[in-house]
Amino acid sequence: MPREIYLVKVGMSMTEGMVAEWYIPDGGKVNKGELVYALETEKINLDVDAESDGTVKHLVEIGVMLKPGDVVGYIFEAGEDIPADLGGIGAVPAAEIAVVESSPPATSPVDPTPAPERSVSTEIRSSPAARRLAGELGVDYRILTGTGPGGRIIEADVMAANKGGSATRTNVKASPLAKRLAAEKGIDITRIQGTGPGGRIVQADIAQADIVQADIASASSAGPARAAAPQGPAAGERVSVRGMRRTIASRMHQSLQQSAQLTMDMEANMDDTVRVRNALVEEWAAEGIKPTYTDLVIKAVAKALQAHPLMNSQFMGDEIVLLEEIHVGMAVALPEGLVVPVVRHADQLSVKELARESSRLASAARDGSLGLDDYAGGTFTVTALGMYGVDSFTPILNEPQSGILGVNRIYDGLEWDGDKPVKTKKMNLSLTWDHRALDGAPAAEFLVEVCSLLAAPWRLLV
Repeated sequence: MPREIYLVKVGMSMTEGMVAEWYIPDGGKVNKGELVYALETEKINLDVDAESDGTVKHLVEIGVMLKPGDVVGYIFEAGEDIPADLGGIGAVPAAEIAVVESSPPATSPVDPTPAPERSVSTEIRSSPAARRLAGELGVDYRILTGTGPGGRIIEADVMAANKGGSATRTNVKASPLAKRLAAEKGIDITRIQGTGPGGRIVQADIAQADIVQADIASASSAGPARAAAPQGPAAGERVSVRGMRRTIASRMHQSLQQSAQLTMDMEANMDDTVRVRNALVEEWAAEGIKPTYTDLVIKAVAKALQAHPLMNSQFMGDEIVLLEEIHVGMAVALPEGLVVPVVRHADQLSVKELARESSRLASAARDGSLGLDDYAGGTFTVTALGMYGVDSFTPILNEPQSGILGVNRIYDGLEWDGDKPVKTKKMNLSLTWDHRALDGAPAAEFLVEVCSLLAAPWRLLV
């Protein structure tokens, strides 16, 4: 009997996935342990190896969305008859699969010849093998045009870009954000002199290069300067809700339906935090470590959770489980959606260790190289919108967690020294909590503790 090739389940939260690439062609030979296909889920990509020797026969095409455990193909032993129709062996019922590419919408009877609809996705579709090869060759695969199924970037595209020198090189010292911005703006990153630690190219360098590039274009143009083409989908287009976006939509809606969420704001005095952070940036510059305000908030949250364990809990219906370990999730915004990698044992890390780990997680999230362990086990989440000038927002719980803290912008505020107003640095923190697990008073006490720690940040360093 042939051996089934299953769509493997990775992580308890996985509900669907697809064969992103077949490494062994239909009818090709495979040895046990060799890679047979690439799995793609809403969060990660994984290479799956063969469990036996034989001939591989595909049951599903690339890009078909399936459930974990569905059969995607078979491995026939040497000398075993291979039937022309594999459906009788155990094909996946048609009702259980959904093709990733969206079907064209039905046309309206009023207009027999409507303009064709376009389906837009912000995902960068690329095979794990292509990304691995791009990393080895120093090619930025994110700016390539894919020639694989559905415009997917495959190894041949990376090889062609490397040979022709048409892709932005990534073997330069630059932050992942700087690389992405350079690719979006069409800037040759190899021509930029970095101003970051050790000559590293940072976001500000890309912004300056963009200004210079725009000035040059304007000066050389015979007519008035034209506005740059907008990034992302244009008005009138339809964006398919799939992959990460579909998962986010489902989980956020489920979170709001299945928990009793309330949000409160509280003002934190950031005078000393600003001073401490600036000093740490200068102190650790030679090591390439640049702590952010969010890093300091995560550290304050981790310390406060030790004193307020109800906030580090899960509501399980007939009991509330107070968790022993403190793992703080940090929301990272990507073009295709939001991911939440986890800073594990955040309460046990020094500020330097936490800053290093959060930087690693953010870079891996933007590079698409996060692993399962990077997502696992979060007990509380911190999400930041302060960099966009936001003063207050309502975060949604990352179930089954009982709390999530929103980090807003730092602004100039006032405090009173008697009758004399004193200018200070302030930040609003937005806490959403599950009222089923704890009431408003203990939630407020937790938030007071976080604000107190930020007002005296030396407590975070001991």
